[in-house]
Amino acid sequence: MYEPTAYGITTSHPYLPPQAPAVRPVILPADIPPGVDWVTLPNGVRTLAYTHPTPAPQIPLTAPQPIPAWAKTTALLAPTIGGGIGAAGIGLSYAAPGLIAMTHALWSAAALVVAAVIAIPVLIRTARRATGSGGGTRSTTHITQNITATGLFGRANGTINHH
Repeated sequence: MYEPTAYGITTSHPYLPPQAPAVRPVILPADIPPGVDWVTLPNGVRTLAYTHPTPAPQIPLTAPQPIPAWAKTTALLAPTIGGGIGAAGIGLSYAAPGLIAMTHALWSAAALVVAAVIAIPVLIRTARRATGSGGGTRSTTHITQNITATGLFGRANGTINHH
């Protein structure tokens, strides 16, 4: 049933009396290593086991610290800021019709600017054609400039000739 081992395997039950007088090994208290002690298992059997000592608390107990001033200030400002945000929301709800009217006015003004940018050059071009000669070509003016200067910062002199 079992493979041969160097140690004898026992299958006796702890609650049944041994059939033959068994010689149990005796261990002296001096032979028990540190950290090993007699313990009672949940089923009532007493055995040797490694025990862990209950650790002492590592964190030293200190007196409670006073609340910092910045935390008090923040705690007092939080409801004020929340109330201000709520008041701003109510104000915007009352101002919404006016804001909508202003956006319509701004869009109308933007459309007027775009129309002016397109219409003014067209009107100027039409007016120039109407004042020109009856259907002939317009005469062009030629301007010639002659500018002379002495040195980098010297005074410049020039002439303009119209042809």
